[in-house]
Amino acid sequence: MSGHSKWKNIMHKKEKTDAQKAKIFTKIGKEMSIAVKAGGPDPSVNAKLAALIAKAKANNVPNDNIERTIKKASSSDAANLEEMRYEGYGPGGVAVIVEAATDNTNRTTPEVRSYFSKYKGNLGTTGCVGYLFEEKGVIMISKEEGYDEDALMEAALEAGAEDFVSDEDAYIIYTETSDLAAVAEAIEGAGFKYVSAEEDKIPSTYVTLTSEDDIKYMNLLIEHLEDNDDVQDIYHNWENCD
Repeated sequence: MSGHSKWKNIMHKKEKTDAQKAKIFTKIGKEMSIAVKAGGPDPSVNAKLAALIAKAKANNVPNDNIERTIKKASSSDAANLEEMRYEGYGPGGVAVIVEAATDNTNRTTPEVRSYFSKYKGNLGTTGCVGYLFEEKGVIMISKEEGYDEDALMEAALEAGAEDFVSDEDAYIIYTETSDLAAVAEAIEGAGFKYVSAEEDKIPSTYVTLTSEDDIKYMNLLIEHLEDNDDVQDIYHNWENCD
């Protein structure tokens, strides 16, 4: 999504209820568990885990919870979670990628498929829309903080950021996914507080929905996917989603 739309989405997440925040914490915990199993518990050599720790901190997950999740994921009795990726189209031809972490694909896959079918979309095959997105690390900093733009940009670029964008409500810093944690840490160390730091999939093209029905059903598709406990992240190229 565009920078402005992504900022609106982040602010929406920040305003969620305690129950909704707990669900976000749980989903981040699942991602961290998978990362630990794949690359080990040391974030200094596991870039994926380091990026997720930055994401967890930006979502106000307590350090104790982060440490407990890493320790549990390293134990022999850790839950066996499988990563799943679904690609398809929402109403009006909006490209959608859904990433899930599940202990039962026979439950998750039919549920995701049913959301697409019910809300005027269709679930496709892996790769059918993935080529429309580029994976990047994205750090968002609110302009309400009043930071000096030149100083922030200099700190970001010196830390290894690829690009720096000044949007309506926020500064957006783009990195390679492998550099996300290091850049976020360097920015924070330079005295700049970020609102979010996470891996994202950036669309190369966007779709604008004009039909009220398409807008209604696209919102319902996103809402039901977000509410599913197995769904971790949703990426799309709907331009006017706010």
